[in-house]
Amino acid sequence: MAALNFKHLRYFWMVAKTGSIARAAAQLHLTPQSISGQLTEFAETLGVELFRKAGRNLELTDTGRHILRHAEEIFSAGDALLEVVRDTTRSTTIAFRVGCADSVSKLIACRLVEPALQLAEPVRLICREGRLNSLIAELAVHRLDMVIADRPMPSHLSVRGYNHLLGESGMTVCATAALAATLAPQFPHCLDGAPLLLPGEDFAIHHRLLQWLESVQVHPRIVGEFDDSAMMKAFGQSGAGAFFTPTVIAAQVCEQYRVVQLGRVDTLVEQVYAITTERRLSHPVTVAISQAARTSLFA
Repeated sequence: MAALNFKHLRYFWMVAKTGSIARAAAQLHLTPQSISGQLTEFAETLGVELFRKAGRNLELTDTGRHILRHAEEIFSAGDALLEVVRDTTRSTTIAFRVGCADSVSKLIACRLVEPALQLAEPVRLICREGRLNSLIAELAVHRLDMVIADRPMPSHLSVRGYNHLLGESGMTVCATAALAATLAPQFPHCLDGAPLLLPGEDFAIHHRLLQWLESVQVHPRIVGEFDDSAMMKAFGQSGAGAFFTPTVIAAQVCEQYRVVQLGRVDTLVEQVYAITTERRLSHPVTVAISQAARTSLFA
């Protein structure tokens, strides 16, 4: 196969985005015949069908959709490169790309990363959120400088990365004052039969929460499981059920979501890790985050 023709890829991308050759031609200031010919040549070079007719428009084939995803990444990277070249002021700014696993509380992630903005040298934070495995893959190809996670890097991943424990916290159970008033006074037995919101199975704490409930012989009515901790808290704020949150941010959670504390479980511990390609933290931002975590957030 010949080398990829990026001009053809750009034409394909524009047709896919606009849904028709005529609209793509107008955007690119070319004739529809020119676009059509280049598109045909591109498909023949690749040896695949890229589009199928859908009335007066074109729709992507499965292969076309797969190619479009790659084209989006390619042109996004190109746009980012041009942006850096145009903005010469960025030469004095440290760009730091951090990924936050969606199983980590956004309040904790914010408190952890915030010290990076207090450094003497200006820092431009680029924050990403997603599943841990996806973020580790981004770290492996140096698209991220650090990943914040609630567990060490999975051992089955063939990625050269290192786990740095930032801290750990017990858990606190919160609920609205109205819901708390309907529950028995003694914790944790006040949770017996009470509506409870749980973090989803992707959270490292999920199974430990269930084991703890069983160990204290408390059987709440689980009304929801959430892959996003902020959404879980929002449902808790609405009175849908009690919920667990790390004790280190419990006061902030109570203030922000207007809930009260039902009780603490110090033996139920949630950990937070920084995963990096550095065996020993040396980047000024990772050092600042680690130091602040030990001396402030998790002190």
